[in-house]
Amino acid sequence: MTPADRPTGETRRGRPLLGGAESFSGRRWRLRPVDPRGTALLIQRHGLDEAVAAFLAARGIAPDDVPDFLEPKLQRWMPEPFSLADMEAAVGRLIAAIARGETIAVFGDYDVDGTCSAALLMGFLAAVGARVISYVPNRLTEGYGPNEAALEQLKGRGAAVVVTVDCGTTAHAPLAHARDIGLDVIVLDHHKLEGRLPPAVAVVNPNRPDDESGLGHLCAAGVVFLALVALRRALRAQGLIEGEGPDLLAALDLVALATVCDMVPLVGLNRAFVAQGLKVLARRTRPGLAALADVARLREAPQAWHLGFLLGPRINAAGRVAEADIGLRLLTSADEGEAARLAAILDRLNAERQALEQEVAEAAAAVIESRRAKGEEPAVWVAAGRGWHPGVVGIAAQRLVQRFGRPAVVLSLDGEGGASGSARSIAGVDIGSAVIAASEAGILEKGGGHPMAAGMTLEAARTAELEAFFDRQLARAVDAALAERAVLVDAAVSLGGVRPELAAALERAGPFGIGHPAPRLLVPAVRIVKADEVGNGHVRLILADESGARGTAIAFRAASDPLGVRLLAALGERVHVVGQIKRNDWQGRSSADIVIEDAAPGHLPLEDAVRA
Repeated sequence: MTPADRPTGETRRGRPLLGGAESFSGRRWRLRPVDPRGTALLIQRHGLDEAVAAFLAARGIAPDDVPDFLEPKLQRWMPEPFSLADMEAAVGRLIAAIARGETIAVFGDYDVDGTCSAALLMGFLAAVGARVISYVPNRLTEGYGPNEAALEQLKGRGAAVVVTVDCGTTAHAPLAHARDIGLDVIVLDHHKLEGRLPPAVAVVNPNRPDDESGLGHLCAAGVVFLALVALRRALRAQGLIEGEGPDLLAALDLVALATVCDMVPLVGLNRAFVAQGLKVLARRTRPGLAALADVARLREAPQAWHLGFLLGPRINAAGRVAEADIGLRLLTSADEGEAARLAAILDRLNAERQALEQEVAEAAAAVIESRRAKGEEPAVWVAAGRGWHPGVVGIAAQRLVQRFGRPAVVLSLDGEGGASGSARSIAGVDIGSAVIAASEAGILEKGGGHPMAAGMTLEAARTAELEAFFDRQLARAVDAALAERAVLVDAAVSLGGVRPELAAALERAGPFGIGHPAPRLLVPAVRIVKADEVGNGHVRLILADESGARGTAIAFRAASDPLGVRLLAALGERVHVVGQIKRNDWQGRSSADIVIEDAAPGHLPLEDAVRA
């Protein structure tokens, strides 16, 4: 593998490939600038494989920072948990509840982050002898976040304190009601807030306007983990627990799963959470996650992408199409038999979810295609339909983002003049802030989220108004993001060089995810020997080159997208492909596959900048 040298005067954006033409997915390719001297220095100082050295040098990792980057340890990145606003008040109220034997209710959310956050908190509280109960709202009948009826139910079950996790920041009216009926509420959340705080004993949220912790990139489970670090420290100081107390490091499997699935940036503390959490997950000490890995047929050491594509969707499936608390019951179960039973249910529900999702995504895409045919191209696509299952609109919105390359909102119309749905965004466009602004402008009845995802409810008649509002709010940001939408190629490799050893070398720079994407490699001028659609809309290829080398590749969920359509039609032709190299360990044998992100006609020039 030979990374390209950066020529004199090369711009930060990288050198154009394909002669400036567009790829199958309508994007342009650029070769990421790499300083060969920086690469050589990293090889010399740390004995790195050239591929890893080039990748780190291109991302500006200084030689002195390489050890911490390659081994992101929690100790290196762990902040002072009491730097978060209201942490002292939250810990103080929880200690009082534990000491008095009061019942603490954990109010979760139905997605992966909310489920993991609730399991994390419940496990710790139970371990220190607290009385703890839980509540997960039904997505279809209750919607997102705390509601008055649920809080009254928890009061009736004896709760004195309610801790909301991954929700509660914008629940002003329900939390005011909780206060009125004598419930103390603690909010542990990460969603954006651009206004007054809700009435609560404590609102621990690094994205509240007055928080100066600098931890706004955490998901809710990350916030809960820091709260438990602070709580354990305070319990020890007051002599309320013996020894070190519960092993928080053993719970990093939950934090890692939530961090990956909630699409928060995989930088700093988040990278450490995921790196260490993957090690815990590999030990299979949590019956629920071990059982989930089994039904997902995860037979190798877990990587970050396994969390996002195999485990997370199965936990999400319960909240989307069935009983919302199945995932929480799975993650808190200590019984292997019960865990296996619940995991099997989630696997079945996930298959149902996939069918519903495909139905909604195709219907929404048809709406958008018809509008594009009329020349429409708003900053944010808003598609609404009657009968669209509200539990899968978020995933359908993500499919639209992948297909059309810009933010999308998918709304389910309820037949009574209402609409509810989810938004997904692209890098550089903060959809969460725009949704909050729409709520403050009175267009939405309720809405909130974070930069990459958000949820909302509104009157169905106001969907066009919402799209127009997003146009005013986000047009410039979307245009700027699309202008930077080029596929940045890290380096080129021949098809014969796509080997397990290369994949293993590159894995050293992981874990990869949002904010720290995996190395993107170009495999030039390969012929498509075989192409077919497999599974749930995946395109599987067998490739060959002039040297006689052969290899396998897959483009996930691309069959109906421009990329997949063009690949299937290019059987027998030569193409350039760009993607990630994944190691595939099966029955004691290792191989390497190309996970295709984009492709282009093989006759387009790659310039002298790329050498295979």
